Amino acid sequence: MTESSALASLWMVSIWLLHVVFMARAVLRRHRDPASRLAWVVVMAVVPLLGIIAYLLLGETNIGRRRIAAMRKVLAQLPAASATPDATATNSLAEIPPDYHHLFQVGRSINGFLPVGGNRARLLPDANSTIDALVDDIDAATEHVHLVFYIWLPDHNGIKVVEALQRAASRQVACRAMADGLGSRAMIASPHWSALRAAGVEVATALPIGNPLLRALRGRIDLRNHRKIVVIDNRITYCGSQNCADPEFLVKAKYAPWVDAVIRFEGPIARQNQHLFASDWMAEVDEDLSGLLRQALPAGESGFAAQVIGTGPTARYSAMPEVFETLMFAARRELVISTPYYVPDESMQAALCASALRGVAVTIIFPARNDSLIVGAASRSYYADLLAAGVRIFEYQGGLLHTKSLTLDGEITLIGSANMDRRSFDLNYENNVLFYDPALTADVRRRQGDYLAGSCEVTAAMVASWPLARRLLNNATAMFGPVL
Repeated sequence: MTESSALASLWMVSIWLLHVVFMARAVLRRHRDPASRLAWVVVMAVVPLLGIIAYLLLGETNIGRRRIAAMRKVLAQLPAASATPDATATNSLAEIPPDYHHLFQVGRSINGFLPVGGNRARLLPDANSTIDALVDDIDAATEHVHLVFYIWLPDHNGIKVVEALQRAASRQVACRAMADGLGSRAMIASPHWSALRAAGVEVATALPIGNPLLRALRGRIDLRNHRKIVVIDNRITYCGSQNCADPEFLVKAKYAPWVDAVIRFEGPIARQNQHLFASDWMAEVDEDLSGLLRQALPAGESGFAAQVIGTGPTARYSAMPEVFETLMFAARRELVISTPYYVPDESMQAALCASALRGVAVTIIFPARNDSLIVGAASRSYYADLLAAGVRIFEYQGGLLHTKSLTLDGEITLIGSANMDRRSFDLNYENNVLFYDPALTADVRRRQGDYLAGSCEVTAAMVASWPLARRLLNNATAMFGPVL
């Protein structure tokens, strides 16, 4: 054997051993379902070396040891999530029918937040009205304004919020604004971000990217802060799907308008969103906000019970799908869902089908045109099984339906930032509010009815008539769901 052939053989053996090591790593990785492990083994076998690189970049929910340590330190500084400095925010399970207690117990198991009563809220009419209400609240703020958005654009609505923050800071209101380093990169790089800082607004970047190559060495670059949180004076908070941007969403204008739903809450529930904001802020900024979580709450008023559910890569694994599935199995009469992105795991797909099969009227609304061609194709691969189980599927025609909402039997609502896809399950920081209030749920249900009125129903016959090439593309794309 020549020296060159010996070197070639050694090289091939080394590459083979490297693949064996990484395949074993994928198989042994915690919190992986069998389909995900198999998918990564196949990727590494079919695409040598590149498959290993892809696994290092995307295969593990790794946000970085430093960040995990920082988040643990922050949470240790903050008061316990269930601590209540005032009797007005006591455990409100007594206000919730016993049949629904277990739903809020699941929520409590994630963050420690108890359901709290005495909340009031209204569903805002549309995206522009939401920004107008937010600006009005910022203009009326007397103590502090806290914001975090995944996407904050330097467009008309984005700049309206910038200007409102500048006005508030000029009145000596403490303003803290945070935006995701990827989703809000246009705003962070714009003169408006510098103008906020110059006006006295404290700004921070959530999960900054920095050098993309070096960032990948410290943890996955695509783990993002997808939350949309507003807290004003420790008593007002907003929760929903809307980013800080115009509905025309110029970065993806061909899918516009983006159709969102946001609820403005007043009451003790704001304190729980404050807790999420503080943990996000303190993970990036050397500032202790724990004092805000120890302040006495305002005198109690009548209102409904609600609970914040915050999930992410440093929260308990599988928390968000457990919430969705628990709600699905709790339905007895009706379950209505709107989501733009549907790439479920097997248990969630089974939960939806099982709900319909046991007689629950299950309806799910997707956008007809999805801004992610991959997600849109993967979502449609699940249609046939859903329809066969009796789930009714509608596709919204009037823009990109971005609302993430779930109503259960006309009494329970879940609303927030989490999609029904693996990115929201495993990779993104999300915030949602779960509440029991038949009146407000009726408002959300009417909004879902508006979406249905602007949708076309998808039937089993329509899916069966799709060309073979389309079905092949949809199903092949869905196979990579565990990888993506």
